[in-house]
Amino acid sequence: MAKKAQSTLINMLLSLTIIAVVAAAALAAVSNVTADPIAQAQKQKKEDAIKAVLPAFDQLEEMEIEGVSCTKALNAAGEFTGMAIEAKSAKGFGGDLVAMVGFDAEGNITGYQILQTAETPGLGAKAGEWFQEGQKGNVIGKNPANGLMVTKDGGDVDAISGSTITSRAFCDLINNAYAIFQKGGNE
Repeated sequence: MAKKAQSTLINMLLSLTIIAVVAAAALAAVSNVTADPIAQAQKQKKEDAIKAVLPAFDQLEEMEIEGVSCTKALNAAGEFTGMAIEAKSAKGFGGDLVAMVGFDAEGNITGYQILQTAETPGLGAKAGEWFQEGQKGNVIGKNPANGLMVTKDGGDVDAISGSTITSRAFCDLINNAYAIFQKGGNE
């Protein structure tokens, strides 16, 4: 019959250390295997969002303005038709709210797609649909030159019911994107 190991502090620490090392190695291996597919999926999501939010274009030009990723849309003649900007607001209820926001050449919002959110499911997570065309908080077609604000703050954007903080963060995100558009549009 096999002898049972004594339950001493050294034996327990040694056992836990071995278990921790094996678990860490397994997690590292899984992380290495999944890193490339995750990066490719995020890249594809961003590319799809750019195409979805821009007005008609024939060519795209990637650029960066003040550390913000932007994509200019040009027609066949090389004329500026719009810009997609990956904007962020740190004012969300659940943390950062990140979206791809599209503008036409005049600065009107042509579309947006939420890229990252940690907002409350069923409330703030509705931002992906709430502000789209045909919805109650529609911002599509608006020009945020004077800044977008929710009605509670004196603006004309209907906030998501029960999620004013997320709605304010969304307006902040749009205003941040528009500030970048003003610096890089029509260059």
